[in-house]
Amino acid sequence: MGINFLHEANSLREKLLDIRKALHRVPEIGNHEFKTAELLEKFLDEAGITNHKRILDTAIIAKLEGSKPGKHSALRSDIDALPINEATGCDFASQNQGFMHACGHDVHMTGVLGAAMILASHRDELCGSVTLLFQPDEEGDGGAFRMIEAGALDGVDAVFGAHVDPAIKAGDVGIKYGDFYAASGEFKITIIGRTSHGAMREKGIDSIQAGAALVPEILAIPDTLGGVVTVGKFHSGTANNILAGKAELGGIMRTYGVEKRAEMCRKLEQITRDIPAKFGATSECFINTSCPGIINNHDDMTKLVEDSAREILGPEHVKIIEKPLMISEDFGYFIMNKPGSFYHIGAGCEWPLHSDKFLPSDDAVITASAVHAAVVSNFNRGMI
Repeated sequence: MGINFLHEANSLREKLLDIRKALHRVPEIGNHEFKTAELLEKFLDEAGITNHKRILDTAIIAKLEGSKPGKHSALRSDIDALPINEATGCDFASQNQGFMHACGHDVHMTGVLGAAMILASHRDELCGSVTLLFQPDEEGDGGAFRMIEAGALDGVDAVFGAHVDPAIKAGDVGIKYGDFYAASGEFKITIIGRTSHGAMREKGIDSIQAGAALVPEILAIPDTLGGVVTVGKFHSGTANNILAGKAELGGIMRTYGVEKRAEMCRKLEQITRDIPAKFGATSECFINTSCPGIINNHDDMTKLVEDSAREILGPEHVKIIEKPLMISEDFGYFIMNKPGSFYHIGAGCEWPLHSDKFLPSDDAVITASAVHAAVVSNFNRGMI
């Protein structure tokens, strides 16, 4: 396919930046991305991609058919925002008070749209077909699994996606083989003791004491299993002179792969039973094992991404990421069901993800559009 993808993306620069700004202005929380979905449908129609449908209220599946025989690939973008007041000061800042695209999903959406626009303008050269997946609720309970259950990957041979990365400069791409993002699991622990007068501790069971003894044991779990565990909430008590009869703890665990996460869960459940019991308290532990993490375990797919990026950007703009990350992302559900790869787009921003000042460079939009288009077109025409 003799398309200069970077040139094509740059030729669409003004249009793509207008799209990015429009999406950035209307950030919406997971499963409530109604205005976002309307804009995406509008932009798809304008690009001549009218074969699209809405599922799960705000998710969109669109399909682009090429004129030549070939494989069927998919590109995924998340579409939700975060409950953060924006402080970037940019002229296209959030108009939805209390919410912003602090994780770059506006760039993700525009990158997938940009790739689709490039490919749509070259249907005569496009092999096979490309499905565009616009997924809600990545920041919340996760929309990837629900989209898959609804048939989003039916007929798809491989699926690709990307995330902006402030650690990589704009115009560059990051490639990671193997373990990439951590599997996560949020937990809530309730400890039940018995209230009594603070002067008569022997007549009660101190849930705070039991919880305080439990916390360091929870935090020590990674010492043997790796990963990281955070206890982010500890609520208990109603008055200074009353022995607390109930304590509630909440937190999150992260490790690489669902097998290690299962080991963490078993360890957490065990110590949650054993430690409070030493104080005469009972306990309950609820674990929500959400994101499975991302493991790029199809080396041929990741090599395809690396080669495609090197070809269109130049080898000096392709960085190999050596260490996996402890952040989570539910794209892992997609590549647990189909071959594929996940990669990073340089954000060119000094502020970290989820910061109220996080604002990826405009160049990230161009890079994402070009690389996405090259990856799926190369896959569809049988480059692997």
